[in-house]
Parts: sequence; C-alpha cells; structure tokens
Amino acid sequence: MRWCVPVKRWRTASREGAHEARHSPHGPLRREHEARRRPARKEASRMKHAIRHIHFVGVGGSGMSGIAEILLNLGYRISGSDLADSATLKRLASLGITTHVGHDAAHIAGADAVVTSTAVQADNPEVIAAREKKIPVVPRALMLAELMRLKQGIAIAGTHGKTTTTSLAASVLAAAGLDPTFVIGGRLNSAGANAKLGSGDYIVVEADESDASFLNLLPVMAVVTNIDADHMETYGHDFANLKKAFVDFLHRMPFYGVAILCTDDAAVREIVADVTCPVTSYGFNADAQVRAVDVRAVGGQMHFTVQRRNGVTLPDLPIVLNLPGEHNVRNALSVIAVAVELGIPDAAVQQGLAEFNGVGRRFQSYGDVAVRGTRDSGHFSVIDDYGHHPVEMAATIAAARGAFPGRRLVLAFQPHRYTRTRDCFEDFVKVIGNADAVLLAEVYAAGEAPIVAADGRSLARALRVGGKVEPVFVDDISEMAQAILDNARDGDVVVCMGAGSIGAVPARVVELGGHSITQSERFTREGRAL
Repeated sequence: MRWCVPVKRWRTASREGAHEARHSPHGPLRREHEARRRPARKEASRMKHAIRHIHFVGVGGSGMSGIAEILLNLGYRISGSDLADSATLKRLASLGITTHVGHDAAHIAGADAVVTSTAVQADNPEVIAAREKKIPVVPRALMLAELMRLKQGIAIAGTHGKTTTTSLAASVLAAAGLDPTFVIGGRLNSAGANAKLGSGDYIVVEADESDASFLNLLPVMAVVTNIDADHMETYGHDFANLKKAFVDFLHRMPFYGVAILCTDDAAVREIVADVTCPVTSYGFNADAQVRAVDVRAVGGQMHFTVQRRNGVTLPDLPIVLNLPGEHNVRNALSVIAVAVELGIPDAAVQQGLAEFNGVGRRFQSYGDVAVRGTRDSGHFSVIDDYGHHPVEMAATIAAARGAFPGRRLVLAFQPHRYTRTRDCFEDFVKVIGNADAVLLAEVYAAGEAPIVAADGRSLARALRVGGKVEPVFVDDISEMAQAILDNARDGDVVVCMGAGSIGAVPARVVELGGHSITQSERFTREGRAL
C-alpha cells in the first residue's frame, strides 16, 4: 500500500492529531516533499513495455487534451489528431505536441500506443492502422487510470457538477500548498488550462459515468455529487443499472478509501447502504456530516457557514464562495469534506473557495454589451454556461436569478443530442419556460441521427402551447448572436446555454455588439459586492 493515506486516522483524530499525521515522517506532506525532490520525468519509466511515443486520436477533446499535456510533461513524445482545427490544437502545438487536422493512418507513424476517446469509431483509419500494426489501442479512461497510479487519486463523480467540483478541489489543494495534478473537463481560468502536472502527491480527476469509463479508475477518495437519468443508453435505459454502476465505482476504492456523498440527492441516499467503505455525507439536510447553513446569495457569490461533524466536530467555518448558486454551495461542501479528510487548514479552504476564478463555460461572464439603439446607458450582461440537462439548466437559471435579482432573464439555448431531447422533453419544456424570454436553436446532433418530435422546433411549439414564454426560433446557430442583439433590452441577463456549438456565441455577441463594462464593474456601480 505504497500510496496509502491514513484516512481513518484523520477521521478520528483531533485537529492537532491531524496536523501531526500530516507532518509525520510517513504523512502526505513528507511524501510530497520527497516527490518534489524526484524529477517528474522519471515517472515515465513506470509505464510498461518502454512506451515512448503516444498518439491521441481525438486529441482536441477536453479530457484527451489534458491527459496528453500531462504525459508530455512526464517526458513522453506526444502526437495527436482531430477532425477540425481548434484553439485546443493550437495550444497543444505550442507546447510541443505534434498535431494533425483530420485522420490518416500515416499520423500514427512511430507510435508505441494509441489513445482514443469514446467519440472515435472503430473504423477510424488511425485506429485500424494501429490494430493492423499490433500497436496497443488504449481507451482514454484506461490512460487516465494509468496516470492515477502515480499519485493518490481523488475522483469526482456524478451526473452534474463534476467539472466545477474538480476545479474547486484543485483550487483548495493548491491554496494549501499541495500542488496537485489535475485533469478537468473544462478550462480552469486560474491555470489557463484543463490539466496540470503538479509536484505533489495528489491527482484530482473527473470520473465520467457517461460511458461507464469511471469503472476503470482506482481512486483513494471519491465524491458523488448526484445521480440523474442521463446517458441512459449506456445502462440499458435502466436507472437501477446506473445506480449500481456508481456503487461499483465506489467499491473500486481500497479499504482505506473514503466516499464523500451528497445526501441531498435522493438517488445518492439510496446507494449509501450499499457502500462498504467509510462514508462522509454532505448537503443542506440536517443529517449531513458536512452541512451548509445560513446560505445566501451576495451578488455573484454565495456566503454560508459550514458545520463539520465527520469523525470529529470542528468549529463552524464561514465561507465566501466566488460562484453563484446553491448547487455550487453543494459542490463546495464536497471539497470541504475532502479538505477535512486531508487535514487541510481552514485558512487554505477559505482562500481556495473565495479566490476561485471559475471554469470556462461554467457560468462564465463575458461582461456587459451595449443594447442596440442606445448610446451610453443601455447594457445587457452575457453569461455562458455548459448546462445541457434540465437539472443543470434549472440550477443555472436559479443561480442567475440570485446573482442578478430583479433583472429579465433571457435564455439562448441549443439542445444537445436528439436522444436527450426526446428522453427529457417535458422537463426541458418546464425548465426553459422559467426564463423570461427564450431564443431556441436546433439540436446539436453530436453525431446522432434526427429523431421525430425531438428537435428544436418541437420544443418551440411545446413552449408556445404552454403559454409561459413565446420562444424565438433561430434556424442556424451562426445567426444566434445577431438574434440576441436584436432582442436584448437594457438590464437583461442573457444566458447562452448548451454543450454544442453555442459555446462560440457569447464571444460573437461581444464582437458584434461591442464590449462595454465588465460584470464586476456593473456590480461596483450598483453598490453590490461581487
């Protein structure tokens, strides 16, 4: 058990005992000091069969690019290809990774292993060539699991909130001086990247349930934020199978591991009895061991007090979270539970959460844009968010209401996948109808064939029948930015939401409309704290 964390000791020790454990000759801080003295590139020798050159098929994806960057920093030669050029490919090239636009068998020349994402099909020419040459073809999750062998793994699982929670955990560990390695599904603004090789003992990663690939991971600590019906084709459209997969994931931890579970979520509560390792619960409910009370929105932040009763009762801790929304308070609670297990000082927890700079496409502010036809006084705010499931959308809309009270909320939404639109149709109608105005785009297919009555126009018709809001349907996503400018009023908050190509719309709105003042400047003018 080389990487064993004395979790049980920390769970039952006093704060002083936890401090002693952390600084003992065998504690994590000592091991981190030793890790810093070891050249990181020597870790590359741990991978079997003298692998030197690794090629990534689909390297532009958020998960793939992060793993590629870490392996590069470990001393491997990295190459990769993707269907289209992107800012991610350009960044990887600037780091020294050989990148290719398009797929061709010649791209794998010299590779000792080929890594693929779930989006890559078996008939991809690079995959075919690799198999013909007996080059190992490794799924992304297996390569991530290999990286986790080098560190003490903290895996963040759940249908919603993985990226933000992973980012918050990385921020708090960094504030504690633990210099974590992290692999995140979004761009961490403070790091300017979605991955980083740290010198410390810990690696924080997202555990992806969408394709059941999280069952390849072997963390020593795991968070489950929630369990919701999404990607159900992976689980035979049986919610019981999905819940069982989460239990199986938690059972992959060693006996000294700990599961950190959000018991505000009904499905998570249902699996607690089946989890065999130690459990720390968190949430707003009175039975949660790590609980938030006195929760309130203050501008774009959340203020609350956390009560900690997991193993020992610690003093109440006031928290300022530099994110809006109660869902993000829950995300922060899970990280606070992690911090308690690791013996991280309270001051580092407070600093990491208060100074958190956000993640790309997670309630990301693009500032304020001038309203068409006005001179100096008319502006609307632009927010970008990755939410594409009704539960995520409802949380983001509630966060926007709290951050911008009294202002008209305009939702510009591009549904993602026909299957999700079909399976969650009524929930989409209900959630979208909570906005004050709606601009609706056609479904982003993500490789799926169209499904009758599960498209954007069908959603628009259902919203009209419901009578709560009259949607504006935008045929082509390239016209969405102009449609926003044509419909926005002074004081509006425009939230662009979706996991597809709508991600390019906020920047286009700013480009066409002319950037005016930042969100923080507006809060300052209105006399509110950000």
